[in-house]
Amino acid sequence: MIISASKLIAKRGRGHLLSRCLSSSCSALSREPQYHRGLGALFNPTEEHEALRSMLRTFVEREVEPQALEYNKTETFNKSLFQKLGTSNIGILGLTVPESYNGTGFADATAVAIAHEELSYADPAFCLSYLAHSVLFVHNLCMNGSHEQKNAFLPGACEGSKVGGMCMSEPNAGTDVLGMKSSASYDEEKRGWVLNGTKMWITNGTITGNETGDIFLVYARTGPAKGDITQFIVEGGMEGFTVGQKISDKLGMRASPTAELVFENVFLPQDTHVVGDVNGGMICMMRNLEIERVALAAMGIGIARRCVDEMKVYAGDRSAFGQPNLYSFGQIQRHIAESYTDYMAGKCYVYALTNGLDMESSGNGLDSDGVKLYSAQMSKHVADRAIQVMGGYGYVGEYVVERLWRDAKLLEIGGGTNESHHKNMARDLRRMGSNKID
Repeated sequence: MIISASKLIAKRGRGHLLSRCLSSSCSALSREPQYHRGLGALFNPTEEHEALRSMLRTFVEREVEPQALEYNKTETFNKSLFQKLGTSNIGILGLTVPESYNGTGFADATAVAIAHEELSYADPAFCLSYLAHSVLFVHNLCMNGSHEQKNAFLPGACEGSKVGGMCMSEPNAGTDVLGMKSSASYDEEKRGWVLNGTKMWITNGTITGNETGDIFLVYARTGPAKGDITQFIVEGGMEGFTVGQKISDKLGMRASPTAELVFENVFLPQDTHVVGDVNGGMICMMRNLEIERVALAAMGIGIARRCVDEMKVYAGDRSAFGQPNLYSFGQIQRHIAESYTDYMAGKCYVYALTNGLDMESSGNGLDSDGVKLYSAQMSKHVADRAIQVMGGYGYVGEYVVERLWRDAKLLEIGGGTNESHHKNMARDLRRMGSNKID
């Protein structure tokens, strides 16, 4: 039996309540390397975090791993498995949402990182759809929506009956987010907004290829100033809201659906479908981008951990040149040792940040950019080394690492390109002036 996240934290702060989990489903953690005690406390700062990780590791081993190869081959989203992440089962679709809105109430960034690391160990594409739903839609609305909006839209999203996402990028505006052209004009007679535009690269934009996904947070221009952007709720089935195209034949993340979405005179009532203040969407966007980048960085950690596991097992099983295994060769030793070191450096950076990150705050860009910049590049490099260690076997899908290598590339693009992180971090460091870095 896998214990749900909501049960794990039903009475947070009382360790004895977690003993059943720590002695049963948590057996997965017994396979972890015996880190120095300080590192273990960094990655699992409380018993609740350790139990969450253990519960997810068991779920991933039993449910996510067996389906990953097939769903990625067919470029199909596993909706039934996704729904098992909902409130009535695993309980992480609303991980950061209060229980009053049908969430789990685990409102800290370390829990977010744990969820994304563990899911990505087996299937980064499945995890990407989870991120778009749980972070870009659910968490965003929980942070920025009114009580009425949260009460109306979060319960279904947390249980998994609705699959959500967020719409920011456009055909001609990706990293240049302020270059977006989608706009909404106010209709005084109808007391609402009329939305027009096109959004591109939208995760969970369509599940079937024909109909849109269920519900989205959409950013659009609502005034003449550069920063006059407002966030709206758009529901599947609204008149004028359609799929432009399902985007297929991607390099990686193939089990995560991606679409172009079109908005033609979509009417959105002012009282129910405007999130936050009119022209105040930028602060919602920036704050959500920070936790998105942390989640993407954690995905890189999961990818790297799996690649290290795969290459070290292969090196131990493969004999060559009269030697019983590949550990006899310096080139292989270097690939494995450097990969483990890079993985651990990234993991320490991610969890050092999340353990002190207030998700209700903003202005954390330097290190949210930093962890994603490092982890994205690191995970791709570690996956590349794994392919090299495994030779021809590493090049085929059955042996996992070639898929992880393809999936890792998306982390250097989605949620902010490497180049955008360079720009943002250099700007923030420059603003420090003569102040010393700690």
